[in-house]
Amino acid sequence: MWRSVVQKQARRQEARLRARQARAKVREEQSEKEWRLSRWGAAVVAALAERDAAVAECEQQAGRALRSLIVEGGLKTQEALAWCGDETLTGREVHRLIRGVVDAADRDHLNQGEHRGSGDAG
Repeated sequence: MWRSVVQKQARRQEARLRARQARAKVREEQSEKEWRLSRWGAAVVAALAERDAAVAECEQQAGRALRSLIVEGGLKTQEALAWCGDETLTGREVHRLIRGVVDAADRDHLNQGEHRGSGDAG
């Protein structure tokens, strides 16, 4: 009888050990999966940030060119649209792109304002 109790305890200990090992394996696999998912998520966010920066730069270029057509070329919005291809843009987009243009002088002015503002806050 004593022997069967000891054997029963040994089997239980072995079963608990196997269960702990199985849980550890599952946790490790989950950790690896989360790491992979995290890396892929970060890659998506980085790619979208690059895309957004490229779009912003292209819109700046388009806005500057449109402004040149209208201001320097003396064209009206509809005439500028004709030069760009009527189906390429709408008048609303032309105005949005022109309003969004930030030139080097504008950037310098904005940066100076930011630097002044940070000193005044103290």
